[in-house]
Amino acid sequence: MESMAPSRLVTPGELADALGALRASTPLVQCLTNAVVTNFTANVLLAAGGSPAMVDVPGEAGDFAAIAAGLLVNLGTPNTEQAAGMREAVAAAGAASTPWVLDPVAVGSLRVRTSLAREFAAAGPTVIRGNASEILALAGASEGGRGVESTDSVAAATDAAMALARRSGAVVAVSGEADLVTDGVRTVHVHGGSAMLTRITGGGCALGAICAAFLSTGPDPLVATVAAHAFYSVAAERAAAVSHGPGSFAVDFLDSLYSLAPADLAQAAVLS
Repeated sequence: MESMAPSRLVTPGELADALGALRASTPLVQCLTNAVVTNFTANVLLAAGGSPAMVDVPGEAGDFAAIAAGLLVNLGTPNTEQAAGMREAVAAAGAASTPWVLDPVAVGSLRVRTSLAREFAAAGPTVIRGNASEILALAGASEGGRGVESTDSVAAATDAAMALARRSGAVVAVSGEADLVTDGVRTVHVHGGSAMLTRITGGGCALGAICAAFLSTGPDPLVATVAAHAFYSVAAERAAAVSHGPGSFAVDFLDSLYSLAPADLAQAAVLS
């Protein structure tokens, strides 16, 4: 790997502390997510040390958001009933100061989810996480990618991500060849990971749930979001090294999330 200057904004010790705090607290993470990835997202949270709750029914979603440690709002398959549950959960999270993550899946050319994403981006998310094309579209700088696939680079989305962070007050995370995490002033790149994450269903969506889990570990959302991405990237690298294809990678990835210790994360993560 090419030599790069380490980040001065997030230290290895902070990464280890964040993962240690997650494992010690088993945060309850409410996931209002898409039908394609529900099972994988729940398994990723369990492997990481969290406790998943897929509560998205109107009349319950808001009540649960008020007691959850973190909330994920993922717009992958937004039907009318789920959208109503999302609105309840977002309002309750705001009232209860529950940290929450917005994942604007495939926004841009698709009208329903794009409208919802803009509505929720204005409602005070703690973190907005997506690929480069999704972040560009949400920021109003492009029409989006090809469905859930990005057609833009992280570098191309940097200015839009920083502007979106300043406008929304959220930490914005852009997934790609090197993940970018910014609050509009501070910016950290998380290196590593594996392209195999793009060959399994839910690789990106489950990362939003991991971000929600890490947000419960400390007061600085940027540090928590960087820790979540570093944890995910190191686990993916380790899984890719021992797997033989998408099927074995998915299993090995869950095992890597489960076995990755705080000290290992501090040693293996590469930030700049």
